[in-house]
Amino acid sequence: MIEVKEYVNELGKSPYAMWHDRLNARAAAKVSMALYRLEHGNFSNAKGIGGGIFEYKIDFGPGYRIYFGKNGERIVIILSGGTKKRQQQDINTAKVYWQEYKARKRKGE
Repeated sequence: MIEVKEYVNELGKSPYAMWHDRLNARAAAKVSMALYRLEHGNFSNAKGIGGGIFEYKIDFGPGYRIYFGKNGERIVIILSGGTKKRQQQDINTAKVYWQEYKARKRKGE
């Protein structure tokens, strides 16, 4: 089983949780199911997008996406979420979060 954790920024906030909390109930359920699949090792809807970041596509509504990085083989760090419409901005933001996560991890935080 994969351990799924949320990235938390320096202010103690999870960008993913803030995004998820704004979703309607059906979209939130679809996104939660995607996380369940990741926890069980199902990465079939995910692809690498560079810089150690992966994008999990959810074929629902505006094309929801979940952005994550892998910390070894058993830990997934959920960075953020978004839609097809803002895909490139969301990817760029996820890359920043991933770099921040790795830098803080190196410092032992």
